[in-house]
Amino acid sequence: MYTDDTMGVVMSSNADTKEDIVTAPDRGESIAMMEPLRIGETSRHRGKLTDLALELAQKAAGFRRSLPESLLASLSDLVRAVNCYYSNLIEGHDTHPIDIERALKNDYSKDAHQRDLQLEAKAHIAVQEWIDRGGLKGRAVTSDGIREAHQRFCELLPEDLLWIEDPEKKERVRVVAGELRKRDVMAGTHVAVSAGAVPRFLARFEEVYGALNKTDSILAAATGHHRLLWIHPFLDGNGRVARLMSHAMLLESLDTGAAWSVARGLARNVEAYKRHLVACDQPRRNDLDGRGQLTEEALAAFAEFFLGICIDQVNFMESLVQPDRLRTRIRMWAEEGIRLGNLPAKSENILEAVLYRGELPRGEAAGVVNTGNRQARRIVSALLEHGVLASESPRAPLRLVFPAQLASRWMPGLFPDK
Repeated sequence: MYTDDTMGVVMSSNADTKEDIVTAPDRGESIAMMEPLRIGETSRHRGKLTDLALELAQKAAGFRRSLPESLLASLSDLVRAVNCYYSNLIEGHDTHPIDIERALKNDYSKDAHQRDLQLEAKAHIAVQEWIDRGGLKGRAVTSDGIREAHQRFCELLPEDLLWIEDPEKKERVRVVAGELRKRDVMAGTHVAVSAGAVPRFLARFEEVYGALNKTDSILAAATGHHRLLWIHPFLDGNGRVARLMSHAMLLESLDTGAAWSVARGLARNVEAYKRHLVACDQPRRNDLDGRGQLTEEALAAFAEFFLGICIDQVNFMESLVQPDRLRTRIRMWAEEGIRLGNLPAKSENILEAVLYRGELPRGEAAGVVNTGNRQARRIVSALLEHGVLASESPRAPLRLVFPAQLASRWMPGLFPDK
């Protein structure tokens, strides 16, 4: 199966662990083994995929334009935790966004294993934030960019999560951040190319995917996703890096604003996701199945599945942040807090003003609640303490925050309740 855990993660570094000093030779495999990398203009599958790419581009752009910049920034903060949660869940690591949010505040579990998973999640979010701020712009498909994403992720992992076990040799091997694998591996039933050949295949990967038009760049977020996993460049961490790479490609080609999560859709359809990936490993079936050595039909089917997942997730997020519905959910939460004595009266007015304006200068808070400055400051202070408002400094405008612990109330269905 296509997971990060190529040979099984070892949760403790025992005495027989060692750095991976084995170097497998380049067996001279032809880079044609990886073809096709694109669904070409003349392919019988191209028309449907082009339509899907266009639909995704239109929906993503419309959603992006509908969000004020400050609200987009707050939403992307939450989506990073959601993306991290679902990407890790695909790998069998269940770290709830509430626990991820705690980790971001350096509040860790006393359980050592759970703490390691929190640190893993924190590492994932750090890398995605770097990507969202432009860290991979123009180089998401380059060998250097892919290696840097792996390095940034692994160098933040706790030591116990950097060791894997070869089930055949019973060796425990340490994963080196950013280092291409030095030994041959299998990913489920797929025998990856020899370790020495990995740089050649990554060079071909970069050559094909690095100079595409917009439509092909959108399609490449899917086709390149599989082909990177097929190369399997790292000893461990390939699944996460592939999903981060696809996220970066869509971020650039669609200007998504990082406001929706592909990983959520993949995790919710994880068996289909893995079946598609395995199917793409198969050889060309017949004369109608493209001209490469691998099946074009399965690659096109995965691209159709992947783009459909993206469209579904844009629609889902758009439905969650429809102004009237989001306003109602936030107002109901605030009114309940007021009744219970947890929030000052008129807190809902401040939240509603921030939601509609995108941000609220602090000096205007008194006018919003029609009180004196002192009472307005008390309301703002209470909302800041509850973590639903934030600002860059004591004088900066207020913006809305979507805390993970309130997501079930404010953003129902985004991730499982806890």
